[in-house]
Amino acid sequence: MKILLLEDNQTLHKSLKAYLEMELFRVFSAFSAEEAYTLTYNEKFDLYIFDVNLGVENGFNVLKALRASGDETPAIYITALTDIVSMTQGFNAGADDYIKKPFDPEELVLRIKSRYIVDNLLYYKDIAYNPVTKEVYQSKKLVHLSSILSGLFHLFMVNKNRVVSTDILLDELLSPNANALRVNMSKLKAKLNLDIKNIKGVGYMLEEL
Repeated sequence: MKILLLEDNQTLHKSLKAYLEMELFRVFSAFSAEEAYTLTYNEKFDLYIFDVNLGVENGFNVLKALRASGDETPAIYITALTDIVSMTQGFNAGADDYIKKPFDPEELVLRIKSRYIVDNLLYYKDIAYNPVTKEVYQSKKLVHLSSILSGLFHLFMVNKNRVVSTDILLDELLSPNANALRVNMSKLKAKLNLDIKNIKGVGYMLEEL
């Protein structure tokens, strides 16, 4: 899930970003309205988390401008403004939720997970895998795989505890042959500590022991 975090307080921004990334969210940082506009022009996000008091242009106006452009990305305001007039202004600007500062970051994460995301991750040991984006996280850290290893890993994760035929696996290689497959299988197992079983004459299987 890609989140745009618009918060000009450096300390709060840093701590929120770190906490959200621990929960496997991809967080893009904006510290001003101008930076937010630039990022939303170049990227598509799944959720906005906006502060209100930003100095030159407040978060209400930023969201109003985005909504006027046709951007319907869900948005949460985080702000110290707790009066009903400010809350009404926030929802009128197009916000979906409103969290009053100070707040526990865990509360923010709970709201995000319960309201804005469907968990489509696949899990194996300490690995979380998104089969849509092909992102691999091990112990909550992003792991970079080569295109070949990524293709092989995808096949095993979506067919966990089922045999993947050798012919299908060979299709993922640039130069399909048995030796190249064995080499790449060894690399994949070593990289992610996978329990992959060779089913002789048939293929390979990722076992969840």
